[in-house]
Amino acid sequence: MNDKGDMGVPEEESFEALLEAYGDGLGEELKSGDKVDAKVISIGESSVYVSTGTKSDGVVDRMELTNEDGELTVAVDDTLTLYVVSANESEVVLSKQMSGAGSEEMLFDAFTNGTPVEGKVNEQIKGGFSVTLMGKRAFCPVSQIDTAFVENGEDYLGKSFTFLVTRIEGNGKNIVISRRKILEAELAEVRATFLETLSEGDTVEAKVIKLMPYGAFMELHAGVEGMAHISELSWSRVQSCEEAVKVGDVLPVKVLKVETIEGKNALRIALSVKQASQDPWELAGDTIRVGEQFSGKVVRIAPFGAFVEVAPGTEGLVHVSEMSYTKRILKPEDAVSEGETVQVVVKAIDLEKKRLSLSIRDAHGDPWQGVLVKYPLGSKVAGTVEKKESYGIFVKLEPGVTGLLPKSKLAEAANASALNAAKPGETLELLVDAVDEEKRRITLVSTEAADGASNWKGYTEKPKAKSDNSMGTMGELLKAAMSKKK
Repeated sequence: MNDKGDMGVPEEESFEALLEAYGDGLGEELKSGDKVDAKVISIGESSVYVSTGTKSDGVVDRMELTNEDGELTVAVDDTLTLYVVSANESEVVLSKQMSGAGSEEMLFDAFTNGTPVEGKVNEQIKGGFSVTLMGKRAFCPVSQIDTAFVENGEDYLGKSFTFLVTRIEGNGKNIVISRRKILEAELAEVRATFLETLSEGDTVEAKVIKLMPYGAFMELHAGVEGMAHISELSWSRVQSCEEAVKVGDVLPVKVLKVETIEGKNALRIALSVKQASQDPWELAGDTIRVGEQFSGKVVRIAPFGAFVEVAPGTEGLVHVSEMSYTKRILKPEDAVSEGETVQVVVKAIDLEKKRLSLSIRDAHGDPWQGVLVKYPLGSKVAGTVEKKESYGIFVKLEPGVTGLLPKSKLAEAANASALNAAKPGETLELLVDAVDEEKRRITLVSTEAADGASNWKGYTEKPKAKSDNSMGTMGELLKAAMSKKK
């Protein structure tokens, strides 16, 4: 057997091939400021070791790769984007961002390569902030310190953040930086991850961030916003968004639609607050019964009646004919106004069609009910003249109850001329001649007939005619005197 490899390659050639294979795929030597994609190969107690793609492996401080709770955010085989802090033959020190003092060359490299640089906000100056990074003074415009509007600049003073160098002038004397670009890039990544899991029909939590006349803008996730139209904020009818929600509310919402805006790299997400909760009509059968009385708000007025909400999201119609027993209503506006709270009685319910028939007048009681007890036949009543017609005079006895003094009865009255002269609003004293509760009719007559007798013959008979005997009265007196002597 000769000294050859398994494939018949001499040992010397095999060693060279192995050496070449070891070097294959390894990049050039790294220098400070370089950006590398490194793969985690092992995790120690204080350091995380990565493969840099060169002959030298890299090391990262473990604390840089933990979250606020101290939990490690990476695992073996994960790939990270890191920056070279220092490099020599034995070790490459890496970090998530460049920091500390450095040369102008490193600063220009950061600008050219888009490398994040750590800086500390020192003071607030006109238009922005003075920031120290890599031992040099830089300027961060106020619009670039955060993604949100800055209300109090002092909140940033003394704190360290990661920035991108956006401009260098005057050999490094004028440096402009931005933190916002980094935040927006992070948000874009988070947003993309969230949107991959979002589907139409999902129910998620969202925070109300802005109210407009037409709807509410809501934040579903960092960098992801949607809008709920005003008609989708509540099962109840609302005139403004403020009636249903307020800024800062965190509510469950249903995702109605997710679509790409034509010509723009953006999404339009339609939301619904009300559809994330149960339709109140599904509960109406258990909570609303015919004959029950409710206190409700007038939410809309139509030519034929008013819609009244008796429970959140459940409204019914009060027809104009059901508004009052006491006066004739020609227009709903004559009886109720929008936003007014009224008492109603449920007359009918149709769950399938989601309809309620309501009555305001029944809630206040029918004044004609028991009218025969209140106005017995032959009783004397006082009422005000409501109007005059060719067939008689209408007299209002109480709100909702009006009687008629017919023309035929008026002619029999001793005071017919006075009755005829009465004007609307004038009070008259009359007798109840007839009552029909079912037909809602009361017939009235004058208290005295033309012949001086009571005008209601049902209870009082006419007095007997006087005797023609001229001694009649004297004879009666004599008879009475004799009776006393006995």
